[in-house]
Amino acid sequence: MSGIGREKNRPLAIYAVFYLAFLYLPVLFLPVFSVNDSIYISFPLKGFTWQWYESMIGNEPMLNSLMNSIRVALATATISTLLGIFAAKAVTRYTLPGARPVIATIMLPLVVPEIILGTALLIVIMQAGGTLSLLTVTLGHILLCVPFSMAVLMSRFEGFDRSMEEASADLGENAWWTFWRVTLPMAMPGITSSFLLCFTISFDEFIMAFFLGSTDPTLPVFMWNQLRFPQRLPGVLALGSCILLASFFVIALAEYLRRRSSFNSDPGAITID
Repeated sequence: MSGIGREKNRPLAIYAVFYLAFLYLPVLFLPVFSVNDSIYISFPLKGFTWQWYESMIGNEPMLNSLMNSIRVALATATISTLLGIFAAKAVTRYTLPGARPVIATIMLPLVVPEIILGTALLIVIMQAGGTLSLLTVTLGHILLCVPFSMAVLMSRFEGFDRSMEEASADLGENAWWTFWRVTLPMAMPGITSSFLLCFTISFDEFIMAFFLGSTDPTLPVFMWNQLRFPQRLPGVLALGSCILLASFFVIALAEYLRRRSSFNSDPGAITID
């Protein structure tokens, strides 16, 4: 019987291998060509070199765009996670009228094409007399990241041991201190996972940054601008390889924390004075 089960699963395994290869094999060529001693992307490779990575160190426009992306991503991750905490707690703890339509509206950016959202936000900002800046980019990224944050934190709050909050209330704590001293520590793995996920999404996001940005580009917009010059392509490949590596570790850590927050029911050492 076990042999039959393995035989039935073999086509699915083969499909999974080809699917993953189709998605990620082209990405793996980034680090390969980033160490090629040629400005042209072609086989065979001309030689091995680190010069494209070394050139990034003294590239001031690139470093400025990197700092812009970090600032935007930190602000986006912080605000999105805070909004996600209160939204997830509200929909999982309380019976709210019209909760499902509200959740569907919050999750709408997950299904609406980003180019539509970017165009709509650009029109709204221009009609309101606003100016494009890193602030408008941050607002656009928050719109995209709040649904991800809420989805991660809802899974955490739904598996939450409510008896701990009830025990805190029985011992005389008010709602605020119960949240601060009981709910928040127990939800911390999910909060950290949400922050890392939102940071990565904002850091890598291009369309919103392109539509809502100004003369201070984020790193993805800077990379897109560099692609117009063939001699700068190897430097873009090197930069893309660094971003790929960093994003992999951040996403892996976020997924680890999300799984831990979903399956770890141990409330830990939480004391109520």
